[in-house]
Amino acid sequence: MAENVVLVHGGFVDGSGWQKVYQSLSQDGFNVSVVQNPTLSLGDDVEVTRRVLQRQEGPTVLVGHSYGGAVISEAGTHPAVTALVYIAAFAPDKGESVNTLIADPPPGAPVPPILPPEDGFLFLDRAKFPAAFAGDLPPEEARFMADSQVPWGVDALAGAVGEPAWRHRRSWYLVATEDRMIPPPAQRAMAERAGSTVAETPASHAVYVSQPQAVIDLIKLAAGAAASTGL
Repeated sequence: MAENVVLVHGGFVDGSGWQKVYQSLSQDGFNVSVVQNPTLSLGDDVEVTRRVLQRQEGPTVLVGHSYGGAVISEAGTHPAVTALVYIAAFAPDKGESVNTLIADPPPGAPVPPILPPEDGFLFLDRAKFPAAFAGDLPPEEARFMADSQVPWGVDALAGAVGEPAWRHRRSWYLVATEDRMIPPPAQRAMAERAGSTVAETPASHAVYVSQPQAVIDLIKLAAGAAASTGL
């Protein structure tokens, strides 16, 4: 079994949202590292993630939430990585970016309340953040996330993936069926294209915070399966 797990957060947040996942996996004997991406550009975030991967000793499961899926799709070709886990995440193909994946939302799909960029950075509308990002969290926790947003650089959204790691590594995908940031049909389509093993759970986009056990279960499945096939 892969004993190392590296967790990569998405846009508008930092790595602290992984705390429950981190604590549970650590108690179960995994060596868990949390990447703190600056989310200034995809290239920078990939390099930050690779530096964390370089410190791992042995097989590693690389996990990404939301925009973190783009990061792991690029960084996951690192030789330490034996499995990829996408948590309500973008899984771009070669030449795709978050921008291209969100360019044509399906009719009737919820539109994330992203405010116009300021000085090259994006925020979500604070008032609309809880319903859009964290609808299944207690109101006070959702408000805290809204008021502690990390500026998301427009260059990060525009960064295109070179050679997607999911073409070379086995992958797993957790669909959040109540997601109002990345439409669930889009999540399923990306997972199918990547050939991922798919699980679903009724959760908001903040599934890694609100439903940590579903995330933990899938990571453990990936860790065990990758080892059993010798990857």
